[in-house]
Amino acid sequence: MLYSHVTAEAKRVKFRELLAEDRCVQFPGTFTPLATKVIQDKGFDGVYISGGVLANELGLPDVGLTTLTEVAQRGAQIARSTDLPTLIDADTGFGEPMNVARTIQELENAGVSGCHIEDQFNPKRCGHLDGKSVVDLEIAVKRIQAAAQARRDPNFVIMARTDIRAIEPLEVAIERAQALVQAGADVIFPEALKDIDEFEAVASAVSVPVLANMTEFGKSELFTVEQLHNAGVSMVIYPVSAQRAAMGAVERLLDTIKADGTQQAAVSEMQTRTRLYQTVDYDGYSAFDSNVFNFEVPGGRS
Repeated sequence: MLYSHVTAEAKRVKFRELLAEDRCVQFPGTFTPLATKVIQDKGFDGVYISGGVLANELGLPDVGLTTLTEVAQRGAQIARSTDLPTLIDADTGFGEPMNVARTIQELENAGVSGCHIEDQFNPKRCGHLDGKSVVDLEIAVKRIQAAAQARRDPNFVIMARTDIRAIEPLEVAIERAQALVQAGADVIFPEALKDIDEFEAVASAVSVPVLANMTEFGKSELFTVEQLHNAGVSMVIYPVSAQRAAMGAVERLLDTIKADGTQQAAVSEMQTRTRLYQTVDYDGYSAFDSNVFNFEVPGGRS
């Protein structure tokens, strides 16, 4: 009922434990606290909060228009709705190294379990689009150093994302990843690698876990969790999958209503009232105070 009873500190410890396991853990992307509850119900390891998804939710493109306040607020709403660890996209840290430091502490206050900071210039671009540019190694390192220095909870996971593979050879991406580990990164997120062999090369070259981004319509093939594990990858995210699936369903529903003048033909594809009530735990609220929450959860497919 209400929010998770698992503390933010305990979720961060769990995140660290997951990263140490001999498998590739799966963090599907969410776009609302309601969807987050479903991710937990389905037995996943954790939840990913994409900056692109948060921008899209506001009707904006993923080009660095969201603010730290907006991201931290939505991150807090999502983190408190689940017992699972949450990883949030902090873009470039919302400014210079001092801003990066504040970003880390605001995200700690929001209750998320970790974040990633990338090495793009502002205004940034989605990691799987062309035309990206990255900062030089000195600035990239300073961002991660500032993040590590600002962290108050030692279990808060600081991840370094590098987009340099889009414009430089793999060897340069590996050298940058190694420098970011030296700067204090707990995990490396090499964006838009070309094939599974490149993931294996990065994972073999760094001393920390590696994350893979399996986003649809991107630069990388959609590898299975088994393929990624065999390549040495410790964690995989599916950042926009749920939002894309949901918006596809919304479009199909609206097309049906427009064509038929009723939603009847689409009802069988909808989440039922019963399932929705289960997801938001109506029974728990009813048990808490039947004098205030005086209702019953209906059965069947109503």
